[in-house]
Amino acid sequence: MRSRLASSSARLALAAVAATALTATATATAHAAADSRGQVTRACVTGDLSFTVTSETQAGGYLLVTAKAKPGVTCHLRGVFPSASFGSSADSEVGPAEQAVGDGVTLSGAKAAYAGINPKTTPGDHGRQFDRLHLSVMGDEPHSVTLRLPETVTVDRPEATNWHADPADAVPFSA
Repeated sequence: MRSRLASSSARLALAAVAATALTATATATAHAAADSRGQVTRACVTGDLSFTVTSETQAGGYLLVTAKAKPGVTCHLRGVFPSASFGSSADSEVGPAEQAVGDGVTLSGAKAAYAGINPKTTPGDHGRQFDRLHLSVMGDEPHSVTLRLPETVTVDRPEATNWHADPADAVPFSA
């Protein structure tokens, strides 16, 4: 009787592990993309990329985040906004500036993707000051990186565009 229970428990544990692996594989496959030749490129994770942040003056001023694949990496960055925050509180988390998912960008070599972050979308002088940005690829938040900003910014209801292949498409125009 004891061996039947042990083998039943072992089968249950094996089934749980298999289900977890299947879910992870399905998620990774869903985030991968096919290029023009039909070849599948795996989804980017935060560790695949190097990031830079610059200050831009267009549209009242914003931060332009540039993502490039590290040497030897080819991956697809989904056309959603980056997961980002300026601090640890919920009110410093970046929300979406766009309502639809974009095409995404396949990164390799010198090819870059761009997202614009407007740190302050509210009128007036209120907000909190930050000089760093915590950033990750959406869905890879446990592996975020911390980037020093080119200047201290006032933050109040920040928003970000999706990742785009053209930096002109990453300007976060506020209504």
